[in-house]
Amino acid sequence: MSNAEAQVVQEEIDLGPANKVIDKYLNMKGALMPVLQEVQDAYGYLPEPCIHLISERLNVYLSQIYGVLTFYAQFHLEPRGKYIVRVCMGTACHVKGAGRIGDTLSELLGIGHAETTEDLKFTVEHVACIGACGMAPVIMVNEATYGSMSVQKMGEIVAKYRAMD
Repeated sequence: MSNAEAQVVQEEIDLGPANKVIDKYLNMKGALMPVLQEVQDAYGYLPEPCIHLISERLNVYLSQIYGVLTFYAQFHLEPRGKYIVRVCMGTACHVKGAGRIGDTLSELLGIGHAETTEDLKFTVEHVACIGACGMAPVIMVNEATYGSMSVQKMGEIVAKYRAMD
């Protein structure tokens, strides 16, 4: 990205929420993780201008920050959907058809694992385990858990969330 492109991106992001978070932690040692978590909560992901701001204000090398961001799966560098749909691919869910559920979700939304719809409404993630094996196959939409999933139920759930807002 050229400096001109970076400047355009910088102008599009309101750094106010990031500055507010950083202000809370400015004089604390070891504040990088909570700052990254709270800034991500504020934006839904970690925009590059915010990462640069964190680096400058906390006096932490960008390489250190990116090391943390790429090590922990909880951090996201790209915008994510309003609804995060997690499809459990654990053993119990796999045996009971999680693959078909994931395929159906991909067909309905036009995206695959770790992708986000263009309208930023949905992000799909295939996860190792949701921890609800007795309800297999299972998906989660944000914090809501849906068990005993079927292809038909998947269609109903997608329609429900599409209709929201």
